[in-house]
Amino acid sequence: MFRANEYVKAESLEEAYQLNQKKSNVLLGGMMWLKMGSNYKSAAIDLSGLGLDYIEEDEEEFRIGCMCSLRSLELHEGLNRYFGGIFRECTKGIVGVQFRNGATVGGSVFGRYGFSDILTCMMMLDVQVELYQRGRISLEEFAKLPYDRDILVQVILKKDGRRAAYASSRRSKTDFPIIACGVAKKGDSWYVSVGARPARAALCVLPAGNAAVKDLAEKAAEAFSYGDNMRAGGEYRKHLAQVSIRRLMDQISREEEK
Repeated sequence: MFRANEYVKAESLEEAYQLNQKKSNVLLGGMMWLKMGSNYKSAAIDLSGLGLDYIEEDEEEFRIGCMCSLRSLELHEGLNRYFGGIFRECTKGIVGVQFRNGATVGGSVFGRYGFSDILTCMMMLDVQVELYQRGRISLEEFAKLPYDRDILVQVILKKDGRRAAYASSRRSKTDFPIIACGVAKKGDSWYVSVGARPARAALCVLPAGNAAVKDLAEKAAEAFSYGDNMRAGGEYRKHLAQVSIRRLMDQISREEEK
């Protein structure tokens, strides 16, 4: 368990931001990974009193506060109805319900973990993140940035009509994914995200055209790099990615025909 000399329950984002500029301080989210470390911190900054555990919906977008739990994301009827159940699918393999009740969307996205189902799932959608200092930027751009001391306030998902599907492969039910894939289609474009390569999720966009789904899936899988670790080798990951992408494209194509 990590230790902190001081606990501060922030009364505003400005206070939290200023405190977080000191490198020996740390922001508290769900603490699901932080509590597993043994580091010493000067101050632990708690955001739980700032009302950031929300999911809001209007005609144009969903807004998800950084303190929203993964369990709330999993169960939200509006999100799953609009996006075809992808958030229920991408969260169900993350350890267990008790863990998902504590882990936060902000921690999952800001961490930009290579194994993140959440980042992979959101990458294929029209998503922006709102940072306290930097403001709104696309999730794709954010994922490429180096880590800094800014605060992720909320995630914004646009309702742009795209159909989406998600799948992951795991060695066991609650293990980290070997590969994670998201596919979405809007108009004549396919949006494909692949994570757990083992590297943070990235995006490629392909024109649908008249190409066969099999050929599109092969081209999409080729757009990413893959590596080896204790869970799987790079070539196996690439093969899984191609198969998953093809199946997800087929699923979306069938839904469009209904």
